Amino acid sequence: MQINKLRGKELDQLFNSILSLQDLEECYRFFDDLCTINEIQSLAQRLEVARMLQEGKTYHKIETETGASTATISRVKRCLNYGNDAYQMVLDRVYEKEKN
Repeated sequence: MQINKLRGKELDQLFNSILSLQDLEECYRFFDDLCTINEIQSLAQRLEVARMLQEGKTYHKIETETGASTATISRVKRCLNYGNDAYQMVLDRVYEKEKN
């Protein structure tokens, strides 16, 4: 599992910091300080690509609606098919939260 290659004190601190955020506004503030606008938009774009792939959208439709490159779409699809199931986990939780 590649995730074990990432583990370390600095990433633990980052992830614990993210987990400590209490609401959407705090997320916006923290990520605005932490990342460039392009980095934040790229992360959001990947999540949207994952959502659209799960809905069975075509590469062309995803590329048109999100502006994602076919390389990005392929990378996200590879993660959906062979990754740690994290996209699925997060999207399931978002869908559940939206239903309530």
